[in-house]
Amino acid sequence: MCHSDNYMIVDSDKPFQIIYSIYSHEFLGLLIESFVIQIDPQGRLSLAYQNISSANASEFDSGLNKTDYDLIKIMDSMNPEVVVKPFIKRGNIRPKQYLAKIFDPKTEDKKTQDAIEEVIEKKRSKIMPLLIGKRLFEMGSDGNPVWGEITVNAERASVLFHFHKNEENTHYWPTIKFKGEKLDWQYKNGYFISNEPGWLVVQGQLYHFEKGIDGKKLKAFLSKKFIVIDKRIEPSYYRGFMANLISQFDVESVGFDINIERGTPEVFINISDLPGGSGKNLFGEEGEKLEEDKIVFELRFKYGSIDFPVQTPSSEKNGASVRLEEGDDSYTFYKTIRSTQKEKAYLKLLRDKGLEFKIGKDALPKTEAFEWIGENEDFLDIEKIRIVQKPNAKGKVYNIGKAQISIEVNENIDWFDVKALIKFGIYLVPFAKLRKLLLQGKTEFELPNGEIAVIPASWFVNYSELFNFMEDRGDENVMVLRKHHLALAREMEIGNLVQVTLSRKLERLRDFSSIEEYTLPANFEGTLRPYQHAGYNWLRFLNEFKFGGCLADDMGLGKTVQTLALLAHEMEENPGLTSLLVMPTSLIYNWELEARKFTPELKILVYSGTQRIKDPWRFGDYDLVLTSYGITRLDIEVLKGFYFNYIILDESQAIKNPGSNIAAAVNQLKSKQKLILTGTPVENSTMDLWSQMNFINPGLLGNQNSFKKQFLLPIEKQGDVGKSAKLHAMIKPFILRRLKSQVATDLPEKITNVKYSDMTVAQEEVYEEVKNYYREKIISDIQSTGRNNQQFTLLRGLTQLRQIANHPKLVRDDYEGESGKLEDVTYMLQSTISEGHKILVFSQFVRHLSIVKAYLEKEGIPYAYLDGSTKDRQAQVEKFQENEEIKVFLISLKAGGVGLNLTKAEYVFLLDPWWNPAVEAQAIDRAHRIGQENKVIIYKFITRGTVEEKIMALQNRKLALAGELINTEESFMKSLGQDDIAALLD
Repeated sequence: MCHSDNYMIVDSDKPFQIIYSIYSHEFLGLLIESFVIQIDPQGRLSLAYQNISSANASEFDSGLNKTDYDLIKIMDSMNPEVVVKPFIKRGNIRPKQYLAKIFDPKTEDKKTQDAIEEVIEKKRSKIMPLLIGKRLFEMGSDGNPVWGEITVNAERASVLFHFHKNEENTHYWPTIKFKGEKLDWQYKNGYFISNEPGWLVVQGQLYHFEKGIDGKKLKAFLSKKFIVIDKRIEPSYYRGFMANLISQFDVESVGFDINIERGTPEVFINISDLPGGSGKNLFGEEGEKLEEDKIVFELRFKYGSIDFPVQTPSSEKNGASVRLEEGDDSYTFYKTIRSTQKEKAYLKLLRDKGLEFKIGKDALPKTEAFEWIGENEDFLDIEKIRIVQKPNAKGKVYNIGKAQISIEVNENIDWFDVKALIKFGIYLVPFAKLRKLLLQGKTEFELPNGEIAVIPASWFVNYSELFNFMEDRGDENVMVLRKHHLALAREMEIGNLVQVTLSRKLERLRDFSSIEEYTLPANFEGTLRPYQHAGYNWLRFLNEFKFGGCLADDMGLGKTVQTLALLAHEMEENPGLTSLLVMPTSLIYNWELEARKFTPELKILVYSGTQRIKDPWRFGDYDLVLTSYGITRLDIEVLKGFYFNYIILDESQAIKNPGSNIAAAVNQLKSKQKLILTGTPVENSTMDLWSQMNFINPGLLGNQNSFKKQFLLPIEKQGDVGKSAKLHAMIKPFILRRLKSQVATDLPEKITNVKYSDMTVAQEEVYEEVKNYYREKIISDIQSTGRNNQQFTLLRGLTQLRQIANHPKLVRDDYEGESGKLEDVTYMLQSTISEGHKILVFSQFVRHLSIVKAYLEKEGIPYAYLDGSTKDRQAQVEKFQENEEIKVFLISLKAGGVGLNLTKAEYVFLLDPWWNPAVEAQAIDRAHRIGQENKVIIYKFITRGTVEEKIMALQNRKLALAGELINTEESFMKSLGQDDIAALLD
């Protein structure tokens, strides 16, 4: 806004200067504007000037600094139109008209006037300190912005208030000093530009004041020597206005005394109860729901006999407090000069220790509050900060002595002895009593002197697991901890929570790499790879300490052979003892074959089938009993009647649900030691782990409810990394898991395993029907017409039998039963996928791949697919190679072709055996280039008791004779004699 139309535009390329000019607005009082003035050749301000705002300031950037830009921005917002706009409710009135209406005596609105004045005053208060070092002028009535210059004094003036009391009244007036000299400022047409704080213009000089004095306290004296306070109102005036003035400013008194007190404060913290559930919080704010009892900390500073709360920003301006003593017509003021710096230093110290002290108060949950006091006892003593307790309404007094706990864990023969020294102040507390309180979740109890001791919050965090796993044996100061909780004790030792003393032997269990090398038993007929021998060492080590273990190596790494080496040792070391191995039904035959191969001296009983003899005494005649989970559940009354040496569960995730019938059954079995085997110890929930670990080491992770509370919920619902780490530390000594990638250097390029499957009842019926048909037809025809004419029929019959061994649906569309092989294939697919590996699935039969494909789609498992009809071959390859979500690639064996780059695969499933294993190997190694990045584990799926198993036996025999000569189905057929054909169709 400019007040003259007769001004010239300033040339920014010539010398100019920015100035600030005060003018009086008709309604809004004193306002300030910014101008640029052209400098004439003599260096003086010329008559050429123009208003400067944010809109054109950049044109004059060369003459402006940051403060100028800040001032211009504030002054823009001080423009009357900008100030008034938010107050106009209707859009059809101009700001100037609105102001005229609001300030017109006939239509005035005092409330709005005051609100507008408050906005203007805040802007003045921001502007005034920024004008120091700038040129300031009074604007002339003609709008000349440089009519009269005002000198802006950077140094502050001081004010002394005088109160002279006599018998009739009290006189009150202020005096001002500037640079040590008394200022003559009254009756000089002086005026205040700003009141809060005051900025005074007198005779072309602008003054501001120490202690930020409000201009309103001085304004009345611009044209008045003093004010008289009538005797009748003296008491209220002294108590109110004068006491407030004395607390903030310098005062000279006559007729009454002002005593000044200075010193170092005594510091103390008041503590008091804040019951949970209060509708108001500590600071009087509505609506906060306090869930638990808290302790309020209130910081106070004491000077002499008076104590004060923490100063707020408004109360610390003066750094003083005043109290008044009244007599008969006499008044004595006591002014305490508070050490603001020392109080702030104490406040910072306490905040650094964790107490926020919002407006001088803080509140902590009760257990945390007394823990804070205990932990900071030495700090409070050194800093001379006292804790002062206010008894609550019930007279309850808390013990504020330091809470101390010292725990020792010492190895005994079969367990750990746990001893503890627990003190609250001077009082010793029995270990058993504290454990009981902590497990019940009780936070306080009464001491012998009647005071209430509060258990520190950290004790619940640090010791709950330990106390939960300990057992009470009748001694109130000594508890018992089972040895399988070694990792828990060790973790607490690392955290300096307990002191642990272990034997040298048990120390080794904490570091698997230091376990000694054990020699393989003489009755074990096999060679273990280095990582497998390390696994055997670990199993032997657990055996020595009677700990249960979980061997959780990746699928295909030889959990079976490591276990058989352990069982061979047991037979050698403890002859006559029987072990029980429980597994899914489909694995029994594989275990039997592997046991006969690696441990031929073991006497094995397959406890399965409808003809099994249900007599527990019979088990004692064998070294190893093989059975299934289903039989275990059905025959638990038989099996639990025998005390086994080892109970071993293969694919132990079968008992992951602790509420299942099979989990209930196996937990009734009795043995000296236990071992579980699984590639996926956790499939869906952390509870899977509890069920399996509780089987091998009962009590290791507490009972089911405590495990859920202590670990499952914090880990799965809250993502508690600390709890997850603690759980891992507790189970680490008892789980050995090696990933395929970790032991790659120990592996050959390819490992081939044969996986035997049993047919379902319905599948076997179809198989027998087709087999009988072709056997009778071929043998009859050979006898009558000769073998050479029957090759086609033989090939057709064998092909159908091989298809039925896979799944009867390959030959009969109306078949509605299950397939034993499909069940095994899908189970192993799930296990391998859950371990994060990529799998190639080969079959000669496209229809067989379609059945697997249907299963994958039903389960929502993404896959790649390739058979002879696939047109986008390379796209399918890239999909498998590059997409981490694609774990399965279904491939027709004959459709592989050359040039497929499938180096990401780690597992190969051959769903059906080909006539010649050499061709099988070529299809895998050459056509698909597997093994360039990863070592490959191959599984051949063979249906037991079918032509597949017999073809494999014939292959081995024929290959030994003919080598690479047998390379086609036809040549295989030609190599078969009549006895071979009869054997195939038997």
